[in-house]
Amino acid sequence: TGWRLTDKQLALLGEHPALGSVTLRQLLATWVVHDLGHIAQTARVMAKQYRDEVGPWREYLPVLTR
Repeated sequence: TGWRLTDKQLALLGEHPALGSVTLRQLLATWVVHDLGHIAQTARVMAKQYRDEVGPWREYLPVLTR
């Protein structure tokens, strides 16, 4: 399953209007990191509901302060 892209395919170049030449590998990695950023945002929002409940451990939980 999956796309089974070869290294040659992943190295294909495209032109981004602001960034210039980019590879398909870079574009796909960017999409993954973009989605991971949304997951991190969701986790931070969910964690903040426990800000008061964690008491003195708050300083050890940076997800509550970022």
